[in-house]
Amino acid sequence: MVSWKGIYFILTLFWGSFFGSIFMLGPFLPLMFVNPSWYRWINNRLVATWLTLPVALLETIFGVKVIITGDAFVPGERSVIIMNHRTRMDWMFLWNCLMRYSYLRLEKICLKASLKSVPGFGWAMQAAAYIFIHRKWKDDKSHFEDMIGYFCDIREPLQLLIFPEGTDLTENSKARSNDFAEKNGLQKYEYVLHPRTTGFTFVVDRLREGRNLDAVHDITVAYPHNIPQTERHLLRGDFPKEIYFHVHRYPIDSLPTSKEDLQLWSEYLVGWRSWNLHATVFYTNSHIQMQRETSKMVRSTV
Repeated sequence: MVSWKGIYFILTLFWGSFFGSIFMLGPFLPLMFVNPSWYRWINNRLVATWLTLPVALLETIFGVKVIITGDAFVPGERSVIIMNHRTRMDWMFLWNCLMRYSYLRLEKICLKASLKSVPGFGWAMQAAAYIFIHRKWKDDKSHFEDMIGYFCDIREPLQLLIFPEGTDLTENSKARSNDFAEKNGLQKYEYVLHPRTTGFTFVVDRLREGRNLDAVHDITVAYPHNIPQTERHLLRGDFPKEIYFHVHRYPIDSLPTSKEDLQLWSEYLVGWRSWNLHATVFYTNSHIQMQRETSKMVRSTV
């Protein structure tokens, strides 16, 4: 059943992004052709100002509690963020984490291409230079090349969020992941999906070549009480009572240099094995016990 909280949240964000795209971002579009660096500098800060709105609504109006453990972000550093994809709304909830420990103006997100055509939201995401993908590498590679080249050319720092699992965790996606694991003799995961590493290794390699990367942030997100899987849950007022983030930072100097080793590192040493171990501890132990054990478990996967 639709609730007033959900309607208030969705309409506030929609009209904010709709009019913000027209009256805040629109007037600066000509600058994109005159001076791309200045356009991006101004645009990023305008978008970051708007991003404080959903953060404030979630925490001050709807009482969402955010818990963050692990490594700290270095202010202003350039990074690739990899995160497990528990719900369709993880990318939005991450703003609550980044507002505390980083700069919202730095974040860019890889999202499915269909979102860019949504009035208001899609317009703002395009103006913010989010990267829209079709989740087919042959279609996405050239777009990644263009976008990464753009950020390296204008020397604007970024923190690029990638969901290597490709989709959120559901019964259907988990079944497909387990079928893939069985066919390829891999471990079956309970709380995460098997990743697609091609995009991650490509992005890290290109940003490193462009000298526009300082670290990789490996983030586990979990919801200890209720899990708002889709936008419909938010429309019904089913906001998460608590969101948990655990951050593990890897300096760029600690990553393998070859593409093959980087792919192996990303698949077996960092993201998905640690996500599965971490999420298992989270969902099967008390919150206090989880906080005592998670850092040790993530370190043990390396």
